[in-house]
Amino acid sequence: MISEKFKIRLKETAHQAKREGAGYLFIAPFMILFILFTVLPVLISVVLSFTYYNVLEAPSFIGWENYTRLILNDDVFLQAVKNTFVYACITGPVGYFASFILAWLLCEMGPTIRSILVFIFYIPSMSSSMYVIWSYLFSSDSYGFINSMLLKVGIINSPILWLQNSKYILAIIILASLWMSLGTSFLTFVAGIQSFDKTLLEAGAVDGIRNRFQELWYITLPTMRPQLMFTAVITIAQAFSVSDIAMNLAGLPSVEYAGHTIVTHLLDYGNIRFEMGYACSIASVLFVIMITANKLITMFIRRIGK
Repeated sequence: MISEKFKIRLKETAHQAKREGAGYLFIAPFMILFILFTVLPVLISVVLSFTYYNVLEAPSFIGWENYTRLILNDDVFLQAVKNTFVYACITGPVGYFASFILAWLLCEMGPTIRSILVFIFYIPSMSSSMYVIWSYLFSSDSYGFINSMLLKVGIINSPILWLQNSKYILAIIILASLWMSLGTSFLTFVAGIQSFDKTLLEAGAVDGIRNRFQELWYITLPTMRPQLMFTAVITIAQAFSVSDIAMNLAGLPSVEYAGHTIVTHLLDYGNIRFEMGYACSIASVLFVIMITANKLITMFIRRIGK
């Protein structure tokens, strides 16, 4: 039997939907597309993760077997998790704070020089050909830029196999990613710093703000919380979903799986081996990791300036 509280709540919801019908009508196309192409695929992926599915045959339910195999028997996956966390823990915070600090410094400059520098710093994230530059820098022969320089100054006697040596692969991927990290987050920070109400700075000066760092901590950052939240989500997604740069520089699979990440492991089983059920279990684990990291970062950002 429906309780009175539930009936009242249902009536309030119906009344609100009637009163704000135009707003719901405008957001309906986005919500329909979002449910069809984001929510529904995620739910289907979770369901398929409990099945054996090889595309050619109908999915067959196998329970937790994929997850058991993934966590207990798949050493390559554990290596991929380790590489992904090392990558994310370095490129995520460093790229995030570097983007903000650089955006803050650029916004102190004049409009013309600021526009030019923003374009220059944003260029690396726009072009996929940047992988070619890093491949040339760390080429394994004596014509590679790094090897050539080291040979000239006498630090090494023979070329180093940078992208064929497991000791260097992950470090090179991290360096390349940091160089290419000034993308959407950087532009969002620039827009946020330029658009917030500057009269708050005058009010802060009256209330005792004495230097630019106090302005940054007590006024700029709290005002920019929406941008901070958005860029945190984008940064987390990019850090944990790294794949293209790893495959372009180190190949798939990389030497001793030194550049293997969770997403490259997923692509290996999904696009090459066609073990879709197992690939869906990898995707589900990655989804949980990203949601957890997002929650932790969101809790931290909400405390800024308080």
